Amino acid sequence: MTHVHYDYSLVLVSAIVALLACYFAVSVEQTLFRGSRPKYEWLILICSGALLGAAIWCMHFVAIMASQMPGMQSFHLGLSLVSYLIAFAASVFAIWLTTRFTLPLFRLTLGAVLMGLGISGMHYTGMLALNIQGYEVRYEPVLAICSILIAIGGSWIAFLLAFRNKHARHFRMALKFAIAFTLTMTIVVMHYTGMAAMSFIPVNPAAHVEQATGFDLQLLTVIFMTCLILGVAFCVAMLERRLEERSRQLTKANRELANLAVQDNLTKLPNRLFLAEYAHFLFTDQRYQKDQIAFLYIDLDRFKAVNDVFGHHVGDQLLIQLANRLHRLLDEHSKLLRIGGDEFLMVLESATSEKASAVAEKILELIQDSFLIAGKEINVSGSIGIAMYPEHGSNLQDLLINADAAMLTSKDQGRNTFSLFCYSSDQNEAKSQTKLINDLYKAVEDQQFVLFYQPKFKACERGICGVEALIRWKHPSLGMLTPNMFIRGAEKTGLIIRMGYWALEEACKQIKAWEHTHPHFLPISVNLSAIQFEHKYLFATLEALLSKYKVDSSYLMIEITESTAMHHIENSIRTLERLRQMGIKLAIDDFGTGHSSFLYLKNLPVDELKIDKEFIYDLTPNSKEEMILESIIQLAIKLGLVVTAEGVETPLQAEILTRLGCQQLQGYLLGLPVGVVRLEASEYL
Repeated sequence: MTHVHYDYSLVLVSAIVALLACYFAVSVEQTLFRGSRPKYEWLILICSGALLGAAIWCMHFVAIMASQMPGMQSFHLGLSLVSYLIAFAASVFAIWLTTRFTLPLFRLTLGAVLMGLGISGMHYTGMLALNIQGYEVRYEPVLAICSILIAIGGSWIAFLLAFRNKHARHFRMALKFAIAFTLTMTIVVMHYTGMAAMSFIPVNPAAHVEQATGFDLQLLTVIFMTCLILGVAFCVAMLERRLEERSRQLTKANRELANLAVQDNLTKLPNRLFLAEYAHFLFTDQRYQKDQIAFLYIDLDRFKAVNDVFGHHVGDQLLIQLANRLHRLLDEHSKLLRIGGDEFLMVLESATSEKASAVAEKILELIQDSFLIAGKEINVSGSIGIAMYPEHGSNLQDLLINADAAMLTSKDQGRNTFSLFCYSSDQNEAKSQTKLINDLYKAVEDQQFVLFYQPKFKACERGICGVEALIRWKHPSLGMLTPNMFIRGAEKTGLIIRMGYWALEEACKQIKAWEHTHPHFLPISVNLSAIQFEHKYLFATLEALLSKYKVDSSYLMIEITESTAMHHIENSIRTLERLRQMGIKLAIDDFGTGHSSFLYLKNLPVDELKIDKEFIYDLTPNSKEEMILESIIQLAIKLGLVVTAEGVETPLQAEILTRLGCQQLQGYLLGLPVGVVRLEASEYL
């Protein structure tokens, strides 16, 4: 048995030819396809495939020339041409596959199979074209199958590396060489494995004592080692692909989490976090610095009623449907965001106030169309406020505040309309109130308050018969502020509770101080707001204060307004009775301005009735005010109440009130609200 020997110099040449051809194939995608015009892509693809196919085909025939065949050899021209066409088709396909933007696993595997079959097909078709005089060629099936599998596996690894090379930023030259080397080894090893699978059988056995086989131990050793290397490379490639897939999934998850952070969960619209980033882009981008930007603040009217009547699930569906409707109005220069429960914001880039008004009208029309949800027809309306950048604000906060103020103006005008923001004294005052409320939190923490005391006088003797505690705010920058400047804000924020308990504690301290030194200043009257009067810890706090400072509870008087007493009359009566049981004196303040009646007044367990100053302001002899006051005073006295008139500013007012039977007077005529030091040093002692 003779062996087929190889001219290893030609084997090396064949490998070099394959390496150069593969390196060329890898470089084609980078040098030709990137930046080329689409209409020339197929022409470049065909030319590149023709060149690569010719190089691989030449490598095949150079390798055949390196083999020392047992007889004279010739080639069939037609089959040789077919083998080239197969190499051409496989080359075109390989270059096309590496130019795609994505390479899923299925496409990668299918491409590797087709490329491997193309290389194998080229080889075995070329071998079929080989004619050896006096011999016929047969193949060992196992080695032939192995050669095909080597072609497929090597192609899989080469394609995977080629696609990695498209997105690599570093070591691109090394990657290109690795791809070319992998494809070269695939072609070379496949070829020589196929050659090793060949057997040469003489046509006339009598003329040949031996038959030549393609067995070469050294060559098979090389083939085995190469297959081992390709196998390891395949495992590494699979591991790398799995790691990259996990990395891609993690990147996708992180991107989704980042999107969720700036996305409303219900409507999937951008939220306030996105608005902050988007506004920063708008205000800093040079394109928008000279353009107007419209901010449309959209609020649904009486949306709470929809939730209360139909349920929150219906309300949620209403918001989703509304978001879908409003989305139709958007273009590439506008954004829709959900910034609150039923509040949306539409931002129009490079828009005028006229365009914003036209869009607002369309929005109102879309809102007014009925919503069909869960078989129910829901009808709502909307109110819209418009603020323009930079006319109505140069930053996001001011624009949102002003757009919200314009929206509230729309609600005041009857709802279902839109308003363009305009500056007014009321809005300036509202801004001042907002700032004061913000400062009020720190004032409560730092106890920036002080109690002033205004004395009450007996109508006949004009002697002091008690004082009323009036809270003042020592603002760090604005000075001393009177209650009418901050009490409403304190009630809105709930800070009035802490302020009221602070005032009660200060009054108890003062009672303890005056109990023996200035008893004529007692009792001290403290005003309670409606919120504090209904607070659940009122009794416990009062009991704790009276016990802590060990003061006579009769020296403390609590004043509540007439409206507070009438709010929940039954609860008010129970609260007043409980306070009276504690020994605390009670007074109804601002009597005559609320909605009370003498029918309820006779049931209120109070000690004093304070007539509001509005009845005193225009008081003159024989006036209607005098007749009304006479009736109130006489009836209150018959009910056993002490009558105090507030707001006495003239001697005539004091004389008429005294004549009508009013027992106590209070006002600027007799005494101003002053601090403790001034009160103790005054002439009232």
